Amino acid sequence: MTDRFSASLPAPADTDHLGALLADALLRASPGILAKGLALRLEGDLGAGKTSLIRAALRRLGWEGAVKSPTFTLLETYPCGGLTINHFDFYRFEEPEEFEDAGFQDEFRPSAVCATEWSDKAFPYLPPADITIALSIEGLGRRVEISAQSPLGREILASLSESWNSTAAA
Repeated sequence: MTDRFSASLPAPADTDHLGALLADALLRASPGILAKGLALRLEGDLGAGKTSLIRAALRRLGWEGAVKSPTFTLLETYPCGGLTINHFDFYRFEEPEEFEDAGFQDEFRPSAVCATEWSDKAFPYLPPADITIALSIEGLGRRVEISAQSPLGREILASLSESWNSTAAA
């Protein structure tokens, strides 16, 4: 199994495609997610595509409602695909203790995928990541660097990488 994956995403459709493949990988790994949960870090500057990636994954998982950035609400929850997707944004945190004060640690549980933006603002209270997705602006598009930090993260990353490579070759 692989620990790292990177790719160029020259158009918004490429980010959407990656999000759909991420959703497929989450579904394939759902026994592990149902048993343990998954901590997914989303890294990147404002406008790097973090929410766009999650929106594409949610669409693939069958979510038909609105998908908005949790910048002001801090947490948006989406029950879909047999999982609970918790999308956090800690950008507005002034102190890391706000994570603990809000009771967010209870959301990191079996059957939940917890995707966090601006994770550094919640350290040291945030549980360790299983997988990290770093998006950056590259020309007019984006670049993605994904790394796995746990066996479940490596399983998801291997599945995602295999799907990406097979669709790129087609």
